[in-house]
Amino acid sequence: MSINWVMTSPGDSGFIKLPNERTLFTSPPRTSLQISTPNTFPGAQPFSGKSDAGVVYITNQRLVYLPANPTPELQSFSCPILNTQDTYVRAPFFGANYWTGLCKAVQGGGIPAAHSVVEIRLTFREGGAFDFHSTFEQIKERLYQAYSVARESGQGGAGADLSNVHLEQLPAYEPAREAEREPEEPVILSPIPVRPTDRDGRMPDPEGLADDSDSEAQGPAAPAPSDPPPGYEEAQAQAISRLPDNV
Repeated sequence: MSINWVMTSPGDSGFIKLPNERTLFTSPPRTSLQISTPNTFPGAQPFSGKSDAGVVYITNQRLVYLPANPTPELQSFSCPILNTQDTYVRAPFFGANYWTGLCKAVQGGGIPAAHSVVEIRLTFREGGAFDFHSTFEQIKERLYQAYSVARESGQGGAGADLSNVHLEQLPAYEPAREAEREPEEPVILSPIPVRPTDRDGRMPDPEGLADDSDSEAQGPAAPAPSDPPPGYEEAQAQAISRLPDNV
C-alpha cells in the first residue's frame, strides 16, 4: 500500500495505467476514504488520512483512489490487490454502505515504517458498495490462483505474472444433471368418489355387490336338517285329536 504515488496526467481526471493494466470497476464520485492504524505500538505515532469525496478504481493489479480535492497529505492512494486481507462490506441501519479491510504497506510507499498494516474504509454515498466488493473478490481470487501456481512450479511468488491474468467471466453455475430416464406417468389426484343415492336415500346396487359382500361376511349357509325337530310327532298327534268329528 502507498499514498501519493499514483501517476496522473494534467487535466485528466483518471490515472496513468501500468503495463497491461485494465480498469474493472469505477465508483461514483462521492466515495470517501479513511485510512487509520488499527493498533498503535508504544512510541509510534498514529497515522491517518481522509478524503470526503473521490473515485475508487479496481484494476487487474491494484486498488486506486483519487480524491476529488487532493491535499498535500493525501493526493492519491493505491494498494496491490494481494496486499489486502479481512475485507468485507457492511450495510448499516443508518448511513451509507461501506467497505473495509486491512492493507499491508509497501516499502517506501509513504506510510511510516512503524506501521506495517493500516485499515482502510471506503464509504459509498451514491451506491456501488456490493458491486465493488463482488468485483474485488473475483479479481483477488484469480490473482491468488496465479500466484499459487507460480509458487508451486518453483518460480516463487515473485515470478508470477499477475498482469496477464485471465479476466473473462467465469461460467455460470449449473447444478449437476441427473441421468436421463424415461418420464414417469403423472399421478392425477382425484377427489374421494361419492356413491349416488336413489329417491328414498338408499344406495342402489345394480350388480348385487352388497349381497355378495354380506354373504361373504356371514360365511357359507348351513344345510337343511333331515330329521324333524324334537316333539314334532307328539305335537302333531295332539293337534289331530282336537279336530271336530265332522271334519
